[in-house]
Parts: sequence; C-alpha cells; structure tokens
Amino acid sequence: MSSRHVALLALSAGLIVSAGAQGGAPSTAQPGITTIQAKTNIVVVDVVVTDRSGNHVHGLKPSDFSLLENGKPQTVAHFEDHAEPVTGAHLSAMPKLNPGTFTNLTPAPVTGGLNVLLLDSLNTPINTQAFVHAEVLRYLKNPHQGTRMAIFTMGQALHLLQGFTSDPEVLRQAVNRKSGPQGSVLMNDATTGDAPGGEDPMASLASAMGNDPSASTMLALEAQFQAEQKSFQTQLRVRYTIAALNQLARYLSGLPGRKNLIWFSGSFPVTILPTSGTRDPFANGEGFEDEFRQTTNLLSRSQVAVYPVDARGLQGSPVFDSVNIGAGNSTKFGADQSEFSSKTADEHSTMLLMADQTGGHAYLNTNGLSEAVDKAVDNGSNFYSLTYTPTDHDWKGDFRKIQVALASRGYTLSYRRGYYADAPGVAVRRGGLPGAEATALVKHNAMQSALQFGAPDPTQIIFQASVSPTFAVNEDVLAANNKPGMQVAGPYRRYSVLIAADPKDIDFTVTPEGNHHAALEFVTIVYDTEGKIVNSIANRINADLNAERYAEVRHAGVQVRQEISVPARGKYVLRVGVRDIAADKVGAIEIAVAALAKLPPLSTQPAPATRAAPATKKP
Repeated sequence: MSSRHVALLALSAGLIVSAGAQGGAPSTAQPGITTIQAKTNIVVVDVVVTDRSGNHVHGLKPSDFSLLENGKPQTVAHFEDHAEPVTGAHLSAMPKLNPGTFTNLTPAPVTGGLNVLLLDSLNTPINTQAFVHAEVLRYLKNPHQGTRMAIFTMGQALHLLQGFTSDPEVLRQAVNRKSGPQGSVLMNDATTGDAPGGEDPMASLASAMGNDPSASTMLALEAQFQAEQKSFQTQLRVRYTIAALNQLARYLSGLPGRKNLIWFSGSFPVTILPTSGTRDPFANGEGFEDEFRQTTNLLSRSQVAVYPVDARGLQGSPVFDSVNIGAGNSTKFGADQSEFSSKTADEHSTMLLMADQTGGHAYLNTNGLSEAVDKAVDNGSNFYSLTYTPTDHDWKGDFRKIQVALASRGYTLSYRRGYYADAPGVAVRRGGLPGAEATALVKHNAMQSALQFGAPDPTQIIFQASVSPTFAVNEDVLAANNKPGMQVAGPYRRYSVLIAADPKDIDFTVTPEGNHHAALEFVTIVYDTEGKIVNSIANRINADLNAERYAEVRHAGVQVRQEISVPARGKYVLRVGVRDIAADKVGAIEIAVAALAKLPPLSTQPAPATRAAPATKKP
C-alpha cells in the first residue's frame, strides 16, 4: 500500500472544526500577516531520448546529462530511467473505506506512465469525429499490454468517460457508450460553414442589392458583423479549451509520474504556451495571458506531456473539390485557398510548439490515427526523470528556460522547455474578455470548475468525505446556513458531511511566531439529475495553529463538518469540494445520495427547534 493510502486511512477521528456558521470557525489569524514559505520548489523534467532510427535509448547515467536553467548549471538530485514493462503492470489497490466514506484518491500506477485520451468535440468538425471514433477503437483492439489509460471528452465542459485502467475491453465499452458525434456551435472556420470555393453569401447579397447606393455601407457592416462573430466564437472556444485543460491538469495533479495527453482535435485555435522570441509571448492570446500562464504551470507541475493529433488526417484543400472547381469566382477561389493554407500552417505550428514545449510529439497529415496513439503511448512510456532544486530562489514569476543536453551526439531529446517561477501561495491574476462577454460561465475559476456537476474529480488536495444521515426523521426546514439554489418543497433529509483533507496537500506558511497558517474553503452542493443546483453550504476557515495543534492536524488531517439538507423525494447527488485559497489548489468528490440510503443516522432525535415533516405514502 502506498504512503498516500496510509495517510488516507489515518484521516479518522481527530480535530473537527464545526462549520455550521457561514463565516467559518473562529481563528486567530490576522489580516496582512507576514509569513515565511515553508516549502521548497522542486522541478521534475522528463526526457525522452531516441536515436537516429527513432528507437528509445536506455542505460544512460546522470553524468551523461547536462542540465541548465536560464543558462546556469543545475545539480540533478534524483535520476530514474523508466522503461515500460511488457507484462505485470497494474494499478495499486484502493484502501478499504467504511460505508458512507468516499475519496478522490485515484489508484496510482506501480510503474510506467499514464496515458490520457482526449476526444475534442469542441474544436472538431462533426464529420471528422466518426473517423476519430473508429480509429480509437482500432487502436484498442491491440494496445500495448499493461498500458494504463483514461478517456475524456471535451465539449463546452470536460467529462470523464473512463478512469485509468489497463483493460482494453473496459476502454472499448467506454468509447462505445459515448453518445454520437456532437456538433460544436462554436466551430466556424475555413473548412466548415462557409466552405472555401462555395457560394459567397456576401457576393450574393451584393448582387441582390444591385446599384443601391447604400450597398457598400451595408456590405461593410455585414462583413464587420461576421468577422466579430467569428472572432468571438474563437475566443469562446479558447476559453472552454483552457478551462478544460485546467481541470484535466488538476485531476492528474495528485497522480505520481509522467502523464501523456493524447489530444485528438480538428482545430487548435491558439497555443497554450508562450511564444519565445517575441515581445509579447502571448500575442495570440487576446486577453487570456493569465489563464495560459496558469495552465502552463499546472501542466508542468503535473508532469503532462502533450501529444496533439490532427483528427482531420491527411488533408487536401477543399477548394479543389469538384463541386467548387468551376464555380466561376476565381477571386474567391484564390482567397479561399490562401485562407486554408494559412490557417492549416498556423494550426500545425501551434501543435508543433505545444508538443515541443511540453516534451510531447505532434502527429500531422496522417490517416493512421491509431498508429499515432500507439507511438505516443510508446514514446511516453520510455523516458528519464531528472529532478533538481533551482539555484535561483527569487520566485518573482518570470519564465525560466530549461535546457538539457547529452555528451553523446546523434540523439534527439524531448522535454518541457521551461516553467513560471511563481512563489507558493501567490495567486495568479485573472484576465478576461472585454465588456459583458466575460461571463461567469466561460471565465475559468478553479473552485467553480471543481464543483461542476459531472466534472472529473481534481486531486490537487486528496481528502475523504464521510456522509451520514443526521436524524432518523425528515424535516420541513433546511439546515442552518444552507443556501437553496432553486425552489424545492420539503420534506428534507439532513446529512452530516465530515471532510478530512490531507495536510500534505495544503500549503501551510510559517509566521514569525512559529505558527502555521492556511486559508481553506469547504463547499457542499446538492445537484438534481439535470445538473441544477438545489442547495449548498460554503465555509471559509482561517487556521492559525501553534506547534502542538499543527502536529495534531498533521496526524488527523484538516477536518470540517457541514450539515446539508437534501429533498427527501427525487434523485440527487452531492458535490463536495476543498480549496487551498492561497495556493489555488482544489479537490472534489461527487456522491450519489442513493448510495447513502441504508446508512444509520447519527441521532435518533429530531433536530432542535424543527418540526418533522409528516410521513408521506407512496402513490
């Protein structure tokens, strides 16, 4: 059993903070308190080494590598040579939990890397998605033995189809369970919608208007409107994409080792990484600099290498389609061909940069998508891990360039090229779209994303939630400090939620007096089966612990108890989340209320100052 499993089992009876009051438990923490960081930044660099024939090179020693950060030599503190085992690979077993106890701990691999298949319907034309589906199933007929893989889909939200497993049949069933291809209302590019070489709607409008003197003005306004619509749709796709990648990185954060993100997409609207050598490294970001910065760091800290796969396969320009040839509009034909070539080159450049900056590989212009998956899995399962503590301790948020080289020539090295040196506990600023377009629905927020109905469970903070009915009878009023999200009639069943967070995942800071300080947020939400918020409770806790209390917390975990009311009729789920506010780290669990039906209540007495709801007969 791993040390993480042992720590989880230890989170039992201990320090419990009653979170009944909305403001949280009393604290001695003072605003503006001076703190000293208690953690050391450690950088892990995974390096894939191949020879001229593309074969993986193993058996190298630490002395064979030179490692630089911003041109300054670094000392390799830990070194591992990872070679994917042919047989015997398996996931560690989950600890046995008591009835009513749940956790966001995900079984970790014993050896080797983890592989994530991301099926992107947000940025992929609907006619391409069926091709991707068939190619993924073709790969799963004969995958690498022992390969651990999870499958996600990305639309306007990220969804987990199947958690990590090495059983190809389970993975095939998950892919087949996926609903049919989903069209994205935000897809509008040179290969869809107004197809290159097709009829030009603007030309048709001009023809219909004839010699109307106002035609040129109206055409200009219409063209401006269409351009703004296309730009806004692209910005929305970027926002949803960035939010999904943030969620994915937080989900993978608690899992050790390298993760290989194999991303099938028909369009990569913008790179998620800075463009080196330019005055503005996020020149294509259009106001998303802060989101990109956060995503870059999350992927880096979670050891994620990106393998973009162009889901469109081998492409030919659609303007040469027999229907379009001979359309008679040579001017539009040339413009469309130029647009297609420029757009394809930009997207391929984005894919190549994304792969290069994270230590992955891009697969372009190939109809063998299943072979691309096979190569990505193989490439991402044979690597070296180099760990070092930077000699530069000035965490001022600058981008630091990583350089790795070998004494022997003739080898190709793939590794992530840098990271942002943000100090622990420093929150990242939030950028946004100008004007009213920057709505809460598309603006990324870590806790909001973690608490979304049906979202993957982030693992930056590992915790367990023990849920029990509080009383044996129903009530006709909500528990104290509950905030209903919609009009729902009683009776209600009250549940006690005991949350115990692993203190190792919380960034405690040390005050000059020697106390340990942390600011935490705990939220429990009740959702109906359509994902609508029915009820919720949220608490913020400022912990300022002396040495004795801190030692107890290190053993028992950071524990908070909440009381939440759930309608007694109907089907509902609980979404429980924990956030380290300073470090902006999150954890979450989703629990079906039906799984709690047979649990005994904590008390046989009704709640004080409440009246039990009358018994109801089944119709």
